Parts: sequence; C-alpha cells; structure tokens
Amino acid sequence: MRTVETQKYSVQQPLIETVLAWIKNNDIAIPEIQRPFVWDASKVRDLIDSLYNGYPIGYLITWKNPDVRLKDGKVAEGKKVLIDGQQRVTALTAAIVGEQVINKDYKRVRIKISFNPLEDKFEVFNTAIAKDNNWIADISILFRPEYSFLNIVNEYCEKNSIQNPDIIFEKLDKLKKITQRQIGLIELSGDLDIEIVTEIFIRINSQGVVLSQADFAMSKIASDERNNGHILRKCIDYFCHLAVAPDFYDFIRDNDREFAKTDYFQKMSWLKNENDDLYDPDYSDLLRVSFTSEFNRGKLADLVSLLSGRNFEKKTFEDEIAKQSFEKLEKGILNFINETNFKRFLMIIRSAGFISSALIRSQNTLNFAYILFLKLRDLKYSPDEIEHYVRRWFVLSVLTGRYSGSPESMFDFDIRNISSKGISDVLKDVESAELSDAFWSFGLVQNLETSVASSPYFLAFVASQIKSRDKGFLSKDITVSDLIEYKGDVHHIFPKEYLKQKGLKKSDYNQIANYVYMQSEINIQIGKRAPGDYLNSVFEQCMNGAKVKLGAINNLDDLKQNLKENCIPEETRYMTADDYPEFLKIRRQLIAQKLKEYYFKL
Repeated sequence: MRTVETQKYSVQQPLIETVLAWIKNNDIAIPEIQRPFVWDASKVRDLIDSLYNGYPIGYLITWKNPDVRLKDGKVAEGKKVLIDGQQRVTALTAAIVGEQVINKDYKRVRIKISFNPLEDKFEVFNTAIAKDNNWIADISILFRPEYSFLNIVNEYCEKNSIQNPDIIFEKLDKLKKITQRQIGLIELSGDLDIEIVTEIFIRINSQGVVLSQADFAMSKIASDERNNGHILRKCIDYFCHLAVAPDFYDFIRDNDREFAKTDYFQKMSWLKNENDDLYDPDYSDLLRVSFTSEFNRGKLADLVSLLSGRNFEKKTFEDEIAKQSFEKLEKGILNFINETNFKRFLMIIRSAGFISSALIRSQNTLNFAYILFLKLRDLKYSPDEIEHYVRRWFVLSVLTGRYSGSPESMFDFDIRNISSKGISDVLKDVESAELSDAFWSFGLVQNLETSVASSPYFLAFVASQIKSRDKGFLSKDITVSDLIEYKGDVHHIFPKEYLKQKGLKKSDYNQIANYVYMQSEINIQIGKRAPGDYLNSVFEQCMNGAKVKLGAINNLDDLKQNLKENCIPEETRYMTADDYPEFLKIRRQLIAQKLKEYYFKL
C-alpha cells in the first residue's frame, strides 16, 4: 500500500504587527539582527511605500526547530527560525518601531522614513525635510503608544494651516494601518534535513541566492537559549567584527554591557589592539574551523543536526545530545579565538613565506590549516611537529587547489583520515598521489602557463622567495619581502610595451612566467628595452667595474645569484622578442624546480 507523503510546510498570512510581536517576545529567532544591515535606506523607504499602497513585499521563510526530548521525558517545543527575510524584517523594525540598526561600518544608526501626506510621498529623512512642515519627519511616532494620533494630526494641520483635518487624518490613518497588512510566511517543518531546506529555499527564492550551511548553523545557535546559544552566537559575530574593525571593541563595551561581562568578551579583547589582516575570518570560517577541529566532521549540516539533539541511529532528537554538542562547539570556538593559538598559527603561515593576505587566494586553505593546527595541538604533538605539518599541508593545499572544488566534502574526508590514521601517514599518502615527479616536472609547469597574476602557483613562488630571503630583481639589498610589505609592484622581465610593439597580445606578454617583483625605479630605468639590451648592460657594469647605471648590483657573482633567486636564466641577457617563447618555457621549469625545493624544506 502506498504511503501518502505529508506536506512539509505550511503557508500563513500573519499581520505585520503579529510578526513584530513575535520578534519582541522572542518567539522567532533572527540572529542576523545584530549583523550589518546591508540594505540602502532608500530600500527601506520603498518597502514602506509598497505597504502603504497595498503592494506585496514577498514571503518570509521560517524553519521550525525540532522539538527536543528533555531528561524528564517532556518535550521542549522548537522555536521558529527566520531563514529568509531578515533584511525586510529589520527594515520594518527600523522604520515602524524606530529601532537602531548596525550599518556596514558596524555603527548603530537610526533610519528615519519621512512622509508627506499632502503628496502621498515617502522619503529618507534629511536636513531639508527637517525644515519643511509638509513632512512628518519620522513615521515611527505614529506607531508609538505614548503619542496621541489625534494630536499628531492636529499639530500637522496647525503647522500647515490646513482647515479640514479629515484629509490628513485619512492619510495618516492609512499609514498607521500598514501594520494590519498581511505578509506571506512559509513555515518549513522541523523534521526536514538541512539539505532539503536549502533546496526549498533556492527554489522559492526569486533571486536564487544560496543560503549557506553556516547561516542555518548560526540560526540554530541563536535560537537555543537553553544552551546559551544566543550568547555564543554573539561571541562568533563579535570576534569576526573585531578582527576587521578593532575599534568595534568600544561599541561592544558601551552598548552590550551584558556580553561585555562574559568570559567570551575577555578572551577576545586582545583584538582591540590588533591590526593584522593576514586572516580575517567571517562567521562561516570561524564556525567551520571550530566545528571540524572538535567534531572530526566537515559538513556543517551535521552541526545543525547535532545542535538540535539529533540521534542519528534512533532518528530522534535528545536534549543530552544537544547539550553535549553545544559544549563541544563552545570548546572549539574558544580554541579558535584564543590569542596564543591564533597568533602562533599565523606565525607558522608567515614562516612559510605567506606574509600578506595578498598572497593567500583561498580562505578555505587557510581554514583547514588552522583546523590542522588545533587538531594537532589537541593531540599533543610537539611544537616542531605542528609547525612542520601545518606549513607543509598548507603549501600542498595551495599548490594542488585541494579546497577549491567542494571544500566541505574535502574537509570531511581529510579530517576523518587524519583523525584515524595520523597526520604523518596521511601526508605521505597525499604527497605520493598529488606531488609525484610528474607533478613537479609537467603538471606544475603547465599550471604556470597562465596570465592570471593572482594564480596560486605564482603566489606560492613569491612565498618561496620570501622564505629564502631573496632579493627583488636587480636589487642589491631590497628583498621580495620588503617589496611585498611596502606594496611593491609586479613588473615584466620582457617589458610590456616592448612586446606590444612586437605585436604580442595581452595574454602573451602578461604570462606569469614574465612576472617578477622589482623596484619601480628599476622598472623605469629598464623602460621599453629588450632584456638583450638592458640586462646585458648590467652584466657589463658588473664585469668592467663601470659606474652603476641600472639597478644597484655591481658584482658579477651577486648578479648571477640575483638571477638564480628570481628563476631567470643567464642567457636572458642575449634575448629579444624572438626568444620570448623559449624564455617562458625555461623560466616555468626553473620556477617549478624552485617550488619543489622550497616545499621539501618546509
């Protein structure tokens, strides 16, 4: 007999005032209410205008958290979690309730929407409106119980010399009644898996925006006050904000005094004086690293289930599982934000030559390196071993693009392997499979055949130069590290203008095998000359003891060493545009060889 599937959602039409009441009474969780409000104020104005004119403003989507069985046998009813519509709800609370929002600069501001009842027109409040009696500067006063509606009407009519208040009363009453408008709400069943919820979201969202697993996890964390989730969620958000904007510390201290009293705030206070931007994690990064390092799992969908108390075997939801999961997650988060852990990890990344965020293209590669650091630290590996394995795994991941495809699946695969086999055996296996002689001799050489300056292979090459303390091209004392630190530029060995004059296309002269870090003043001295011209003159000034005219090198051994450090063959001194293809071929091989030597010394 065929079983009839039950509908996995319900559609409701609550009043806007009902939704606002849910929020006020904490019956619906909106974790993003404390995150930056990304809508422009004009979109808030348009939303109010649509409500005033009876236009639809779209659906809200909520997901009912699973009901959790408690120790005493009772069942705790799950709270609604708003997974789509946060910006609309925040806009409504800002314009109607008059609440402040946090803007893109993490500052708390008011968004005032003004109304001109004579013209039925809405506008964002400005200084001109403030001086114009035709405008009600802030519509939120109409919804405040302490304000008399009739007094507002009478005051407006008096200021504008209006004899018949009925027209104004009618317009303002129409505005006041926008909270009686209905808004569509789709509530998804609590027993749906997170993957299904994600698929539903994508299908019904008109813009097709993908809702990340981290968003679901943050919603779940914020909605579970029994396990202090609302405080833990603030910890995650605030740390990420502070990592980008250290002066946000004062805002938290002055405006969220309850959180400022917690140990979480004390443990992240070191960020107030920190301006390092090598690793600025967002909440997704922090969650992923904390979860994977503690739970030995890589899929955030599993975190949502565990925080809900999911018993994967019995397919039930249990309070004890939820409690233990929150405790483990908290441990992972505290490990992540720990000053010693964070700074020591970055020290290891820098020791591999990756001293600037400009050299790191993949945040997930950095994330897994931190996961590995925390995991090895938890397993009591020695500091030397941790440094060695984290450095090598990070560079391996950069060179192979290990986390560029399906990072979640690869995170899950790697952490399970490392946890069961140990990092030493796993690293050997991956090196055998991914970094064979064929990779160094052919695969990497082919990968270097690109014009993308942000190529991870070129960035790894630059890191290898930094690690080796190599000098910039034709520099005597200025290192590649100096050039990176002081925003030095990448220039062309075969000058761009020279090759353009010879008819080469942009994709040809911009090959990364033609790139080198060079002082701008040296690049100016080179101008549009072929290497067979300018480089040969440098050789002559070194051999003849002539006055230095180009660069700063006047010793032949120093010049040859400089060329070797920059993977430039000596025969380049004789080359012209006709030799350019051969130059690229040789230099790619030299770069690949340098990267191989660099990697196996890590």
